[in-house]
Amino acid sequence: MLTITAIPAFNDNYIWCLANTDSGKALIVDPGQADPVRAHLRQHNLTLDTILVTHHHPDHVGGVNALVSDVPGCRITGPATSPFKGVTEPVHPGDEVVWDAITFQVLGVPGHTLDHIAYFSESKVDGHPVLFCGDTLFVCGCGRLFEGTPAQMRQSLDALRNLPDDAKVYCAHEYTLANLRFARHWLPDDDNLRQFEEECRILRDNGKATVPSILGDEKRLNPFLRWDDPAVIAAARDYSADKGLPASCQDDVFAAVRHGKDHF
Repeated sequence: MLTITAIPAFNDNYIWCLANTDSGKALIVDPGQADPVRAHLRQHNLTLDTILVTHHHPDHVGGVNALVSDVPGCRITGPATSPFKGVTEPVHPGDEVVWDAITFQVLGVPGHTLDHIAYFSESKVDGHPVLFCGDTLFVCGCGRLFEGTPAQMRQSLDALRNLPDDAKVYCAHEYTLANLRFARHWLPDDDNLRQFEEECRILRDNGKATVPSILGDEKRLNPFLRWDDPAVIAAARDYSADKGLPASCQDDVFAAVRHGKDHF
């Protein structure tokens, strides 16, 4: 049986463990720290054999070398263009990565960083297709633009938006309540956002994660995926007029939402 489990790291990171509980084989996504992964593998009697890297930031790759020292020969798959040089199996957008019975499509999603990739599989785990998206898409949010442009990020998010609605979104941070505070400010009359915020607050008050989310819900709720939604466009035009920003196309609408979040 295949399972996906969140391993908490740092203050708000999630390292993902995809495991075959029958064989005891494990794949780890974006291990920013080694010790939490080691503890999880020991606790569940799992053996690491593959690491997937989405991008080069230290909170996603900082534990790779230590884990590889535990498991010499561990496969490390990541973007071929990455500044991180620990990858043993470099991949490009359009490539496939096979692990156990799952085949992942490699998607190029620059914006947060230029090397950022995501891994998507139509094979279902826990009844859903799987999307490991790193810091590109969050629950009701998206990653900051450290290296890419708003147009690049919107195109990357558009590629994710075109994936099946029932895909589970395994993002790398617990940013949900902060994202929702901004989303509710941007769209104060959105009752669906209000209800979702209440649900997420209850989860967090009870020590539970708000991730993974369902992609269909992100398409319906997340303002960073709604650049063609009249309510988001109207808010973006008002914001852009106040800030002296353009608001003539979808890229401008997305850029206004991102600018608004950056200065919220």
